[in-house]
Amino acid sequence: MNYDTLFTIAIIVVVLGIALYFLYRWATKKMVEQDTVINQQRMTQYAFIIDKKHDKITNVSGMPKAVTDNLPARAKLIKMYFVRAKIGPQIVTLICDKHIYNSIPLKKNLKIDIAGLYIIKVHGMKTAEEMKTASKEKKAKEKAAKKAEKNKK
Repeated sequence: MNYDTLFTIAIIVVVLGIALYFLYRWATKKMVEQDTVINQQRMTQYAFIIDKKHDKITNVSGMPKAVTDNLPARAKLIKMYFVRAKIGPQIVTLICDKHIYNSIPLKKNLKIDIAGLYIIKVHGMKTAEEMKTASKEKKAKEKAAKKAEKNKK
């Protein structure tokens, strides 16, 4: 390989590294701003969970027209996690993350934190990861108890 091509490749790698660094800084700054807005708007509500869906926002009924109109085209194409819940006398469609979606049971009353149409947290419910670690710990305790019982005999 020629030194000119190696030098060119090294310059391209350095430029990409610098570009990714500044993109990362911009994204983290934007994420911190969004988190502060979400935490300012946070409200705790009791909700009865009616239905859950993993679908595109254009296919979900019950979303306000202002929300669907103001979304970028890219956001209309991706699938999101939706929860239909009865909060007080109203039935609303809320958006949530995957780990919250997996931890929410159907046909139950839950205490949730919401910011606008976004579910931030579910109080008193374990996530799927917490359930896995709890079951692993329980199995390990049972195994240790059986081993101790065997050693006593």
